[in-house]
Amino acid sequence: MQARLVAGVDTSTQSTKIRITDAQTGALVRFGQAPHPTGTSVDPESWWQAFLEASKQAGGLDDISALAVGGQQHGMVLLDDCGRTVRKALLWNDTRSASDAERLVGMLGAPQRSPDEEDLSGEPLLRGRQRWVRAVGSSPVASLTITKLAWVAANEPDRAARVAAICLPHDWLSWRIAGHGTAENAASAHLDQLFTDRSDASGTGYFDAAHNTYRRDLLAMAFGRSDVTLPRVLQPHETAGIADPSIAGRDVPGGCLIAPGGGDNAMAALGLNMELGDVSISLGTSGVAAAVSPDPVYDMTASVTGFADCTGHWLPLACTINGSRIVDAGRAALGLDYEELSRLALEAPSGASGITLTPYFDGERTPNRPEATATLHGMTLANTTRPNIARAFFEGMLCSQRDCLELVRRLGVDVRRVLLIGGGARNAAVREMAPAILGSDVLLPATDEYVAIGAARQAAWVLSGDDSAPRWPITMQDTLRQPPTPEVYERYVGYRG
Repeated sequence: MQARLVAGVDTSTQSTKIRITDAQTGALVRFGQAPHPTGTSVDPESWWQAFLEASKQAGGLDDISALAVGGQQHGMVLLDDCGRTVRKALLWNDTRSASDAERLVGMLGAPQRSPDEEDLSGEPLLRGRQRWVRAVGSSPVASLTITKLAWVAANEPDRAARVAAICLPHDWLSWRIAGHGTAENAASAHLDQLFTDRSDASGTGYFDAAHNTYRRDLLAMAFGRSDVTLPRVLQPHETAGIADPSIAGRDVPGGCLIAPGGGDNAMAALGLNMELGDVSISLGTSGVAAAVSPDPVYDMTASVTGFADCTGHWLPLACTINGSRIVDAGRAALGLDYEELSRLALEAPSGASGITLTPYFDGERTPNRPEATATLHGMTLANTTRPNIARAFFEGMLCSQRDCLELVRRLGVDVRRVLLIGGGARNAAVREMAPAILGSDVLLPATDEYVAIGAARQAAWVLSGDDSAPRWPITMQDTLRQPPTPEVYERYVGYRG
């Protein structure tokens, strides 16, 4: 009997990747990839073209029995009543809505509204953050979709008035795969066929994952109206529909099933077989520390977002805007490639002889400092050497991820294992320094496309109809061990403030 194949689609910030996978074993069969344009405001049509090109590179999708899409979170896609995009999508790393985030927090920070909020105290912004966290698990920051909606309503009212539906990148691409998005009129637009999952919906700022319901009152507060179509929120292994046979499943009886999909961080956790007590630290365009928790997490300081995962659990997550691009900045400053920068950094002693980088090149989300810039501290004539500067870039990146790890741990998450993933994990200097700065052994899964694997695993789950996702083997490449260097992180915290 011929093996059934599933496709995991990763529509990330930088590219679309498609992993064709054996549904039974999880083995890689084919792979395709195509780039996305740069920038923080992107025409969604470019994602569709990248998907088509990646499908071609992967040998086509005619023999695929099921697929799922994992996507970059928070991106705002606005559709008119014919399903056409109203404007370019604002991505998660677009910070133009920072002041709108503060405004939304302040709007919920008015004096108490009901007796059950008597324990909320402090200044209006503090009260507002607490109320947002209680409502949707997170407080608005520039990355969340709700703040981008507020920006559009305030700055582009004519476009806001044309909006008939709001969705996210993975929602939109899944909907296009189902054959929608090319209607000539409103009657055939099928906006009601938009769907999402609780992991991605929980990153919008207007979905309460604990109660699986949209908060249209908060949407109306931000956008000025709530009479828009929002995607149906599917359960973790619920079938969303059937792919357009011109796109996928042409040669499969019954066609290609479409799974709910999910946010990229939740899909990576699914791809890694993460369980309760596991924390992944992902070094990609952003830096992310994500933990699997059995219960919703409410961080009243609003530093950790209380997202849902793709299995029915929760995924408390702390994210930095600046991830592996910190190393890119080091390469540019010193005129080196990755290997040369890594080798140079390892020539310097731990702590870079006192030089510390606070790496907020693009502003920052954790801590919430959207207008911040990067700074090198502690430079003297004696210690300003190329090796020390190179090492400071790596240590600054890892210290920012230690911030995220500590925030998750502070909420009572039982951290049993730390897994290091993402493109940055391939760097020799990162592997050498990570366990010392993070203060624990670090598991290094084999380099792979874990968002695409997670999406393929979800597709196989939907295809099987089983109550739990299939268990595919994950190879651990190494366990990284080094004596802890708490002084490096402590000095970083002193400068970071």
